[in-house]
Amino acid sequence: MKTLSQTTRDRLTAPTTTRATCWRVTRADGLTLGFTDHDRPVAFDGLTYRPDLGFETTAATQEPDLAAGSAEVSGILASQSLTEADLAAGLWDGAEVEVFTVDWQDPSARVLMRRAVIGEVRREGQAFRAELRGLAHLFDQPQGRVFSHLCDADLGDARCRVDLDAGGFRPTATLAAGSTRDTLRLEGVAGPEADWFTGGRVEVTPDAGPAVVREIVSDRREGSERVVTLLGPLPQVPEPAWEIRLVAGCDKRFATCREKFANAPNFQGFPHMPGADFVLAYPSRGDARNDGGRLID
Repeated sequence: MKTLSQTTRDRLTAPTTTRATCWRVTRADGLTLGFTDHDRPVAFDGLTYRPDLGFETTAATQEPDLAAGSAEVSGILASQSLTEADLAAGLWDGAEVEVFTVDWQDPSARVLMRRAVIGEVRREGQAFRAELRGLAHLFDQPQGRVFSHLCDADLGDARCRVDLDAGGFRPTATLAAGSTRDTLRLEGVAGPEADWFTGGRVEVTPDAGPAVVREIVSDRREGSERVVTLLGPLPQVPEPAWEIRLVAGCDKRFATCREKFANAPNFQGFPHMPGADFVLAYPSRGDARNDGGRLID
């Protein structure tokens, strides 16, 4: 644990203080931004913490037994560094946050109060509210392999090894009339039957800005068009000039891996793992299966 200098102690514990709270936010794409609740910019460690979002925070909680503590920050969508499109695209999800108490007259006198990651982000008109999860929440997440009948790889990743583009599992589509933020009517996707993309995703790339990815809830054909329903709405109604790609759905079952993707050798689950029925089973006189031979061909 880092020991505070006497100067820092004196400045932060004086009867009259000039303290401010600063938040350093590092997104998954590497962009680092600074915000403060002071009315003027505060700079230290090569980063300027700006007051233009009106950042506020709730009280932070600390839970026993390594349970995840929580807090919230809120602000206004009034800065070029934090836009509604970025929030909707999920660029702030999982961002790392460092919270400092700083003497704004002498920023060298500061204390790192906590580290957190951004969880759920909610929009309320032109404002936003973000959940700050304590690092203890990482203990609630599975680490390493999971023994399951289902595959624990993501379609197309290094463990799955399916080539989405070469296999035709990531086709480009053309937007048709009648599309909305949560339902896309698409043309130019030939071949696959209905539900081919259910459980997959759609990648929508505007003329300017990052791609937006949404999970596909349902997929059906209507004449020459394919109608795709999304789990969450897009930030805005898509335009015909935008690039749209569909990614086939995978339900993680061995039969799907073998028959839909011809990828059985790379299946990352355990389809023949004994289940509860096997554990509770017992020998039965006259059962022809109890011959010591293999049960699965």
